[in-house]
Amino acid sequence: MFSRVFVSLALFTAVLAAPVKFVARQNPCFVVGNVALPAEVADSLAGLSGVTCSRNSDVAFGVPDVVSGGISFSSIDFRNSGKSPVGFALQAFAIPDDPAQADVAKLQNQLNVYLAVEAGLRSVDGTKALLGQLKGAKFFAQFQMARINTANGVRLGVADTVEHQLGKVLKNAAGASAAEKAEVQRLSTLV
Repeated sequence: MFSRVFVSLALFTAVLAAPVKFVARQNPCFVVGNVALPAEVADSLAGLSGVTCSRNSDVAFGVPDVVSGGISFSSIDFRNSGKSPVGFALQAFAIPDDPAQADVAKLQNQLNVYLAVEAGLRSVDGTKALLGQLKGAKFFAQFQMARINTANGVRLGVADTVEHQLGKVLKNAAGASAAEKAEVQRLSTLV
């Protein structure tokens, strides 16, 4: 018994004496601030590894313009449309009435730049108002991906369903007109 305690104590002491090596996690180029990201956003960063940053222009708050698959955020920035974020998204992220015929790669790249800018903005203080607007367009792109995946028979988790994403779009439809919201509702039936 005494020898077991002695061996356990010796092993415990050896573990404590071993040097601890911390490895710094490299943030993507678009995460420019020090504010901790929500788990859902942090978990999505690995899926954005193909997103690159332009050092020549910023989107806002020091977050650089980002590019995925040749599509830059600045080329599809909802703020340049003169419409509500959802009104912009209805046009910019339009897909055929038969979602199975959609260009999945194009929509995924569009969504990637919105996800990257969202992560970048969340990493910086003082971006709440802009984030509130950005989320309307981002959730619409996710809604469209849910429609495409459903039409293609992809098995989806609850958070990825058309119904769940519809709720997210409508909840984040800042400044959207009744007609824009009605169009999103109509699209939710076309899967």
